[in-house]
Amino acid sequence: MRFFRFFILIIATMSVLNISHPALADSFSNTIKTFKSSPQVQPFFKSAYGYVVFPTIGKGGIGIGGAYGKGQVYRRGKVTGKSSMFKGTIGFQLGGQVFSQIIFFQDKRAYGEFTGGSFEFDANASAVAITAGAQAQAGTTGTTAGASAGPRSGEQAKTSYRWGMAIFVHARGGLMYEAAIGGQKLTFEPL
Repeated sequence: MRFFRFFILIIATMSVLNISHPALADSFSNTIKTFKSSPQVQPFFKSAYGYVVFPTIGKGGIGIGGAYGKGQVYRRGKVTGKSSMFKGTIGFQLGGQVFSQIIFFQDKRAYGEFTGGSFEFDANASAVAITAGAQAQAGTTGTTAGASAGPRSGEQAKTSYRWGMAIFVHARGGLMYEAAIGGQKLTFEPL
């Protein structure tokens, strides 16, 4: 029962930070502008069928943890709906982190998979950091993390669509040590 209460407390705290803290509540347009300023991400804006952007995702944990964020879904540059992201993890983890995330959909099929209601990443979905920070791999069977250099500090790994999706993160603050397993679930609500 203590485990469950602690988990709920973490999620509630992240929800409050995500919604009400003025320094963390970036606008969607500013977040999109940040991603567009990365040379590695620019080609995806030109070729993608659509994307979902999360200006602020709060993540935290001590043994158990979670992450939460709200986003908007775009098709051909127009808002088509809202999305929420929830991630639960268990394992060695300590700290908290705030980041922005964008997921590009290569074609109508990938967009349709995501907007079909409830979507989960598999174990091989990986996110590329566009600034110095963490490169993460998230999925229904686990997560991993590692260091990644940003555009100001050197070359980044090239990325491409995987199963019709490409994921980028922009670290905004905090520090998280993590060797945990978990999954990421995303929902879609049309406008």
